[in-house]
Amino acid sequence: MSRGGPAGARSRARELVVQALYQQQIAEHDTDELIAQFSDRPEYQRVDQEYFLETLRGISGNIDAIDRSIGAFADRPPEQLDPVERAILMQGIHELQARRDVPFKVVINEAVNLARKFGAADAHKYVNAVLDRAARQIRSDDND
Repeated sequence: MSRGGPAGARSRARELVVQALYQQQIAEHDTDELIAQFSDRPEYQRVDQEYFLETLRGISGNIDAIDRSIGAFADRPPEQLDPVERAILMQGIHELQARRDVPFKVVINEAVNLARKFGAADAHKYVNAVLDRAARQIRSDDND
């Protein structure tokens, strides 16, 4: 599928979710405020909007539980993580838990790509390791 098709629109939605989660951590904006801001951006017209809204609301409504999951699979508490890495891990953990329709390999690959694009030099390795551990437990029935 091309980057312009449904998969591309979903990848772009993930990018906006990570950006919104980053902004939420830094500026402490609430979910409705973020949705209003991001829906006004020109790139919002090219994303899977339903996926963006569902994912952002799903994460925002379960931040404590998602942070506990991150803490279980990471080597440090979520509040000690770089905000970009934390946002990517929040999005990845949420997808592993709530979106069984998305194969775990796709969840990890998308998160790694986001870490390469937005994270520090080796952030993709860390994100990959944490989400791989998470997928083995959360999706134990899906693993090879």
